[in-house]
Amino acid sequence: MPRRGRRWIAPAEAQTLQLRAGDIVFGGASLSHAPDGRVVFLWFAAPGELVEAAVEREYPDYLEAVVTRVLEPSPDRVEPRCPLFGECGGCQLQHLTYEAQLRAKELVVREQLRRIGGLDDAVVRPIVGAENQWGYRNHLRFSAGRKFGDVGFISRRGHGLLKVESCPIADPWVNEILPQLQGHGAGLHQVQVRHSAATGSFLVNPEVPGVPFPTGQKSYLERLAGHDFVVSASAFFQVNAAQAEQMARLVGEALPPRGRLLVDAFAGVGTFARIFADRFHRVIAIEESDSAARDAKVNLKPVPNARIHIGKVEHLLPAFEDHPDAVVLDPPRPGCAPPVLDALVRFRPSVVVYVSCNPATLARDLRVLVDGGYRLDWVTPLDMFPQTGHIECVSRLEWAGP
Repeated sequence: MPRRGRRWIAPAEAQTLQLRAGDIVFGGASLSHAPDGRVVFLWFAAPGELVEAAVEREYPDYLEAVVTRVLEPSPDRVEPRCPLFGECGGCQLQHLTYEAQLRAKELVVREQLRRIGGLDDAVVRPIVGAENQWGYRNHLRFSAGRKFGDVGFISRRGHGLLKVESCPIADPWVNEILPQLQGHGAGLHQVQVRHSAATGSFLVNPEVPGVPFPTGQKSYLERLAGHDFVVSASAFFQVNAAQAEQMARLVGEALPPRGRLLVDAFAGVGTFARIFADRFHRVIAIEESDSAARDAKVNLKPVPNARIHIGKVEHLLPAFEDHPDAVVLDPPRPGCAPPVLDALVRFRPSVVVYVSCNPATLARDLRVLVDGGYRLDWVTPLDMFPQTGHIECVSRLEWAGP
């Protein structure tokens, strides 16, 4: 995928290329090649299409380009639902049928496991698609215009506010209040909106003056797998409630039905620790974010066999004296630090469940665990974010070493 942190230069003059679009890679671009052989990350193309594309960014070893004209369209191409598609950076795949999106994402996971991890992609199970491909996102951050108070998203090019009256992937409740937020964002940097359809609870933060509904809430109440969770404004929680249920189902399928000690590493607000506490004699959740850890204390209070340790997983887990027999990993995009993986290989928990939002770092970390004595049973891609290039995976590993 394009490495956004690298230095780039604007093309000296406008360049238009004729390209044959290759497969979709992680992030949502098509991997193509310029006539001079350089790699081109081509945005808004369908695999197999012949297109004209404008070069937007030039790096020493690759280009980024955007489709300007489709010469030979793919049968998988559809009309994007959002009028801001291509300008807003939130979605990358609205131009593809949903079936094509799922195929592309599953292919990405298989390719990353093979290329980065050197792993057999036969372990990849069919991707779990979303029943609702629109109206699913219940947590959005809107940027605010300083002059007129409009709210919206920053252009994918990184400058300029796009005023948003309605977002087709947003929770319907969010779209209901969005027009009422317009004109009230002056003086604010961002407006965060979170909503739970299951509990009816919501959060609009910070306080927005002049709107006809309460704002400034510090937390709201979510529900997952039959459990309620207090979630602070700054704490992480999955944004797609229906697919979060599928994720919890997959984690439950991967964990043993009974056990002695479960460690929920990168625990957030204590999600998996709370859901699966009844399967284990003891549960320890590890979380470094102060706000999420405070929420976890509240959420785990009704669970007498669970407790929260606050700090970095790479600092706390290796120091454990009581070795766990099951571990759930749910790290951020960079994946697990080496001390975390080293500790797992040393502790040898019978089952490790790895929840990942980045197939590249997942493949890297799975390779380490397999080399350390684990057998990779399966990897299940999960489409948590339809219309976008993001991919979640749930993986199960079992200790197979001596």
